[in-house]
Amino acid sequence: MCDKPAVAKIERSDKSELKKTEMQKKNLLLSKEMIEHVKQVGKS
Repeated sequence: MCDKPAVAKIERSDKSELKKTEMQKKNLLLSKEMIEHVKQVGKS
């Protein structure tokens, strides 16, 4: 199942060649207003 050559290649790769990326936070919690809206839509 495990591809040993691929794992070995990753382990010895040069981390300085990686691109820098920005993390984006995502708000997965609904606001109180959004919860009320969903409840109203569900009733109709």
